Parts: sequence; structure tokens; C-alpha cells
Amino acid sequence: MKLMFHDTPLAFEFLRVLSEGIYGGSDINECFLTASRIQEDDLESWYREWYRTAERIHSIANRCLERGHTVSARDAYLRASNYYRCAEFFLHIDQKKNASKALDTYKQSVHCFQQATRLFAFPCDIVRIPYEGTTLPGYFFRPDATNRTRPTLLLHGGYDSIGEELYFSTVPAALQRGYNCLIFEGPGQGEMIRLQHLPFRPDWEQVVTPVVDYALTLPGVDPARLVLEGRSLGGYLAPRAAAFEHRLAACIAIDGLFAFLPTAAEEELHATEEEANTALTQLMQTSLNMRWAVSQGMWTMQASSPFEFVQKMQHYTLEGIADQITCPTLVCDAEKDHFFAGQPMKLYDALTCPKTYMLFTAEDAAEEHCHEGATLLLNQRVFDWLDETLRS
Repeated sequence: MKLMFHDTPLAFEFLRVLSEGIYGGSDINECFLTASRIQEDDLESWYREWYRTAERIHSIANRCLERGHTVSARDAYLRASNYYRCAEFFLHIDQKKNASKALDTYKQSVHCFQQATRLFAFPCDIVRIPYEGTTLPGYFFRPDATNRTRPTLLLHGGYDSIGEELYFSTVPAALQRGYNCLIFEGPGQGEMIRLQHLPFRPDWEQVVTPVVDYALTLPGVDPARLVLEGRSLGGYLAPRAAAFEHRLAACIAIDGLFAFLPTAAEEELHATEEEANTALTQLMQTSLNMRWAVSQGMWTMQASSPFEFVQKMQHYTLEGIADQITCPTLVCDAEKDHFFAGQPMKLYDALTCPKTYMLFTAEDAAEEHCHEGATLLLNQRVFDWLDETLRS
């Protein structure tokens, strides 16, 4: 589904931020007004106009807080946070040129979200999770302060999402259904790449096991009902971790990803470095989707060239690993996914654990990557599955 823009990446990112309005991450006309000022062939205008909107809403939040209007302040801080995130999104295509601007915008996004957390009606703790001599950033949400033992969702994103954004897709839905929710960022994501400069790693179990250790120290966490959910590239990362971390009661892949390296790029593995760089650079020049995807990967995987990025991608596969997953696993699929078409079924077929395949279609209005634009339907189907799975 394309809204406002003809180019797929722009249209998808617009749908993404619009979709996050369901749980307070945007307001409809703020999004449409911002998009109307953006020139499709000028990514600088994407940054400029989303940043302009973010600043305006940020100012509203500050004024409301000063006057004691805490609900109004919270709502505005949440929207401002997500608009700053949206402004930053394409800046990493030219990481060297935009590094300072991107970092400032990212910090504003985090600041606004953390301002909002202080105003939530439910407990939210900003946490640091011990990890290999440093810490992973995270947020621990609970439905209430009773310390009642509950199932707990461990939630991480994928290739480009930041921890703060994950609130808008999942946390309110989890809390409404009586789940705790622990959001965390691993290497290659959010703060971990921007401030700690730690790139993605394919052995994601090395990230998740410390998170599970930490979760078991938190109040109200039922050790028998820990669930891991990953989105987008997280559809590989979460199942990879579940293959080795067997304290999980369930794993959810939105959407399933068996291998990160697309078939179209496999031939570059057999080309010389010069040939591969030339071919990939040409593709980047003609496709914004390729330009963003390769640039994002070079940055988050710390690859010095497109060729090196492709070399690193091949290690992100569940070949020979998927059959080690033992917990019930939900594999979601999007009928018109423009990133990973066909991958969810490959993962599903490779699983030997109790498994469920869940297809979202255009008829459902949920056919896009990670089902952007269909947040309520996605959460209904996923949490209904999870409720039933944890009861069995």
C-alpha cells in the first residue's frame, strides 16, 4: 500500500509512522502535513520536515509539562520521539556526512521518550542489562505495581528500529493483556551502534542469554513464561537465540527470516571484490531501497564496502540451526513483503518444534513488511496465539 509517495521506501516509512499512531506514536494530520512538504527526490527534505514537526510537538510537550498538564505532555513527548526517529531514518545513507546530525536527532528521540516514561500511568523502569563488559539499554514495563507474577515478553527489533519505537508496536497491547514487557537493544541497534559502536552479530543467543538472566531478577517475572519476540531482521535473530536459549516458553518471529542474504546477492559471493562493489554500487544508484539497505548494513555491521557487507550477511542463516529450537514458535508472514518474500515459509519448513505459520494478506489489510498499518490486527492474532500457547 503506497501513501503520499511513489517510491517504495518513502511510502513504507510513511505508513510505518502513521501506523504507530494507534498507540500514540503519531497523529494522522501531523503526518500528512509533514509528508506534503517533502520532495520525493530530496531526502534532505525528509529529514528537515520530520525534524521540524518533531521540534514543534516537542515544544508543546515542554509547555504542557511546565503547566502541569501531564497527560498532554506525555502524549506530545511520545509523538515527538517518533517524529525525531523518522527524521533520522535516511541519514545513514551518507553516514560520514550526516553522523553528527543523525546522532543529535537520535538523542532527541530518546530524550523525549524517556520524558514520557516518567508520565505513564503504569510502571516503566529504564534499565541497563549486563552484557560482555558493558550494558544493553532497555525498558521494563508492567501492567501495575503489584509485583504479581506474570508472563513476560522479551522484545527486540531488527535492522533499523530503536528500542523506543518498539513501544508503539507492542507494549500497550502486552500490558492490556496482562504481560510484562522488557524491551532491549542488542549490538547493531539503537544506542549499541550509535554510542557504543558495537555492530550486529549473528550469534544472537550471546545477547539473549544475558537478557534472560537479567529478566529473571525482575519483580513479577514468571520464569516458566518467558517469551522472545523479534521483528524484521529480528525474525532471524530471535529464532537463532531460541535455538540455544532453552529457558524460553515461546518464540515469535515477525516476520520469519531463514537467511538474511537474498538470493539476488548470492552471486556477489563468487565475484571478485571489485566486480561485486561495482555491481552493488550500480544497483544503489538506481534504487533508493538498495541504497538505504546496503548503507544501513555497512554502518550497522561495520563493513568497509558493499562486498564486505555481503560477506557478513551470509553468516546470518538458520541452516543447520532451526531444528535445534524446542519451544513453540510462531512464524508470521506478509503477503507482499518487499524485503523478505518467501523467507518465513523457509523458516517454518525448517522447524521441528511445535510451530504455527500465520499469513497476513492484502484482504486483511496487513500485507506489508511487519504488517505496518495493521497494528491492532497483528497484536490480536499474535497475543491470542500466545495466550493459548502459554495455557497449553
